[in-house]
Amino acid sequence: MTQAIKQDFDLNKDYHSYANTEQVKVTHFDLYLAINFATKQLSGSVELSLQSQVAQNFTQVILDTRALTIEKIEDETGNPLEYLLSENDDILGQKLTVSTPLSNKKIKISYQTSEFAEGLQWLTPRQTLGKVHPYLFSQSQPINARSWIPLQDSPKARVTFTATISAPKGLRVVMSADNKAESPLEGSFTFNMPQPIPTHLLAIACGDLAFKSIGKQSGIYTEPAMLEAAAKEFEDTEKMIEVAESILGPYRWGRYDMIVLPPSFPFGGMENPRLAFMTPTLIAGDKSLVSTVAHELAHSWTGNLVSNATWRDLWLNEGFTTYFTNRIVETIYGKEMAELEVVLEYGRLAEESLTMPVELQTVTANVQEGDPNDAFDRFTYDKASMFVHDLERRLGRDVFDKFLFTYIEHFAFKAITTEDFVKYAKQTLLKDHSDKITEAELLEWVYGIQMPEWFTEPSSDSLDKVKLAQAQFLSGVDMAELSTQGWTVHHWQFFLTTLPTKLSIEKLTAIDARFNFTQSTNAEIAFAWFMVAIRNHYVAALPAIEQYLESIGRGKFVRPLYSELKSAGYHDKANEIYQKSRAGYHPSIISQLDKIMAIN
Repeated sequence: MTQAIKQDFDLNKDYHSYANTEQVKVTHFDLYLAINFATKQLSGSVELSLQSQVAQNFTQVILDTRALTIEKIEDETGNPLEYLLSENDDILGQKLTVSTPLSNKKIKISYQTSEFAEGLQWLTPRQTLGKVHPYLFSQSQPINARSWIPLQDSPKARVTFTATISAPKGLRVVMSADNKAESPLEGSFTFNMPQPIPTHLLAIACGDLAFKSIGKQSGIYTEPAMLEAAAKEFEDTEKMIEVAESILGPYRWGRYDMIVLPPSFPFGGMENPRLAFMTPTLIAGDKSLVSTVAHELAHSWTGNLVSNATWRDLWLNEGFTTYFTNRIVETIYGKEMAELEVVLEYGRLAEESLTMPVELQTVTANVQEGDPNDAFDRFTYDKASMFVHDLERRLGRDVFDKFLFTYIEHFAFKAITTEDFVKYAKQTLLKDHSDKITEAELLEWVYGIQMPEWFTEPSSDSLDKVKLAQAQFLSGVDMAELSTQGWTVHHWQFFLTTLPTKLSIEKLTAIDARFNFTQSTNAEIAFAWFMVAIRNHYVAALPAIEQYLESIGRGKFVRPLYSELKSAGYHDKANEIYQKSRAGYHPSIISQLDKIMAIN
């Protein structure tokens, strides 16, 4: 078996948290914050409920913070407690050590955030759709919750919480909790999250937000001007919930609402319980990109209910969720669309394998000594998904669904490591289905590098027409003769992403004249085309690329585009665009883009 190089790491340890969760855990917190748009700060207090994890008394609680101003720390009777704030680490932030005896079941921390908090983005009215009111939203994953709440910021430390948030009158506050769409906009909002969640799922947003119900337990929050389009685009959400429940059991989080954020939101979606965050780049007008909605919903079982214990174990969230997304898409939108998405997933994986060092091509993320943001690669998503698809193929769908259901039930509301999963698989899959999968094959998927030798890449007959048209285009057939009737976004993505690396300006000009890719309003198609245009120096697309980078902050798009601009020799242009656009990006993506652009 070909295995990845193993370092001398404790595989149960979360290397991205200072927290002493083995001695004491924060199990609940009560949050009291005021939103100040003028200073770009949250200020107030958090009361942490503590639970000992050991027989002997603990003498200190260690928490994670980043750029927080700690004003005072008290016990539950108001007596001051001694604390020490360490020097800042560029990745982990500052360790906050609070001296407190076991008799203290709670500690209260009064604090305020920095205007540069990496987990918060403050938008001016000009940066919003309505142009009248400011806007705030968070992004806590992977370790940015510590920049707006002092806590044990580790996936291991699941918490329940309540919150009381004050905001300017006329604006609405929502959180990853039980939002009340009917709450008056009088400046105060209360929330409760009764189920324990990992801290990277803590979320808050505040702005001019309207709400529309799209089902008995789902609805949309967004700026009023976008509400109808978003509700129409995501109207199948209730069907998705029903499909997911039919496979993995009841939805356990109460409501499944979504908020469509401004374009600077750095992800396609974020699975915050009860309030999934969505990018407006999904609103294509034809539901062609709503698999991201299915993905965030699927996380309600695989990722939120059963969570990764450390960021090395991210594949347990993303691999199973990517697979489960495909099952939802297949049921609602058909097998063809589901097959096409798997093919595109593998295409992204194969492309990344060309640049990723071989020893890092594993489903487990090699981030114990690095930035946890680096865990979010195509191997933790798509290689892991191919593993789950392989399990289904070997066992058969009915048998595999039973395994998946019992797996979720067994680990519900728990954080697990890769080794926990392997142990469980040995006790179930390998015990009950040794004729279908061996231990060596299981371990090859989990710990091996690259793809297993028996793996066959996914395919779809639906792509035959795309391959034919692409061959005709490359052979010089007149553009007017290309037949593309009935092509979906997925067909176009495949067409563009599988073109040869080098193309002549004449061919690019001809295809753009026929299909007008440079002016495409579909974010996915535009991105795929811009990558082709940049590497072939199709300068006619540069103004549109500049406008795209100025208006969209989604990391999936902006990171590769800036990298491609630099690789193609457009250093000055890339820097010019970035300097104009940087202030409009979310702080969490700025830190990543600064590395790409070599900004200290």
